[in-house]
Amino acid sequence: MILIDNALARRQREGNPVRVGMVGAGAMGRGIALQILTAVPGMELAAIANRHVEAARQAYLQAGARNVTTVADVDALERAVMSGRPAITDDPTLLCEAAGIDAVLEVTGDVEFGAHVVLAALANRRHAITMNAELNGTLGPILKVRADAAGVIFTDSDGDQPGVIMNLIRFVRGIGCRPVLAGNIKGLHDRYRTPTTQEGFARAHHLTPNMATSFADGTKVSFEMALVANATGFKVGRRGMYGPDCRQVADAASLFPMDQLMDGGLVDYVVGAQPGPGVFVLGHHDHPVQQHYLKLYKLGDGPLYTFYTPYHLCHFEVPFTIARAVIFGDATIAPLAGPVVHVVAAAKRDLRAGEVLDGIGFYMTYGLAENADVQDVENLLPMGLAAGCRLVRDIPKDQVLTFDDVDAPPGRLCDRLWAEQQVHFSRRGAPALVAP
Repeated sequence: MILIDNALARRQREGNPVRVGMVGAGAMGRGIALQILTAVPGMELAAIANRHVEAARQAYLQAGARNVTTVADVDALERAVMSGRPAITDDPTLLCEAAGIDAVLEVTGDVEFGAHVVLAALANRRHAITMNAELNGTLGPILKVRADAAGVIFTDSDGDQPGVIMNLIRFVRGIGCRPVLAGNIKGLHDRYRTPTTQEGFARAHHLTPNMATSFADGTKVSFEMALVANATGFKVGRRGMYGPDCRQVADAASLFPMDQLMDGGLVDYVVGAQPGPGVFVLGHHDHPVQQHYLKLYKLGDGPLYTFYTPYHLCHFEVPFTIARAVIFGDATIAPLAGPVVHVVAAAKRDLRAGEVLDGIGFYMTYGLAENADVQDVENLLPMGLAAGCRLVRDIPKDQVLTFDDVDAPPGRLCDRLWAEQQVHFSRRGAPALVAP
């Protein structure tokens, strides 16, 4: 952030703003549009693509933009970009192909659709920034491989918990502590919440009910921590993580098994801790002189120290990620290599053969973080691939699903990328969903 403000100011003075194409105009997309258009000199939101183009128009209008033009081909979009006129379209590939757009920001939260957008951006050598933990937690490693081959950045965002955690990890490492746990702070965790139970909360906060449900039933935190695991090499201590209750975040150091912390590190979360909501990192330091100073600075006796950020400001921080990628070639959070943690699907209720799974944040399944080596051995079904799959047998409540339990809809890109990811990182024979 300290570098980014000056770098963007310089781009503004030079008349060379970072130009962004955004795909998605939901709650987060509207917030990001408002932030870029009103608070980020040196950056332009050149175009917005959305399935319902009127929602893209409203995102611009709510941020004070005028003279918004609808485009239907690349030439029209390029003319709009060069003239500085905001453009909207229902075709996201135009944003990926148009000259003059530096980065494509994907904020839909949909795995299949998001994969198409990111691949199109990478194919055209555009930096691809997501605010889509579901996509990144399912297919991030292979998308990072594609991005590296294209010579561009693929990253999730500042503002979402994974990005905030990764920034904190880099700080903790920078002061000489060894991070041993990356943690999230949740106010509620109930695996059986549904869009019906979360309808009021969703309405009050202008969210979709299924998005609100994914927060409450633990699926979202599972995806968020999978991103952090894949970016750090940390694992989960058990399926679903520990997720202990915690009154004060400073108490978190005593709530996790020390042997697992010191054996490669963990990703996990606590419920109810103050100050919250936010994120924390447990750092280890065993130098006696530095321990003396850390105690003097009110961080306790050690050797574990709790570092935390008591907020995550979502759309406010996304422009930092865009600038880091375009100007500095720096990813906020991206996989180190192959998958370390996956999110697997478990039954939210008794499920019956012939039913079609409704996906993330709905009535039938919730997601659990599981180590990738366990997922491989047990052939577990990733939550990010579950939507639209048809059950071939009955599944009791809380049982984790496997690839053998379902048939997939035909022709999905996400299934092909999953198989590619498994083969690329030499995992167990690339289990594939079978179309009926």
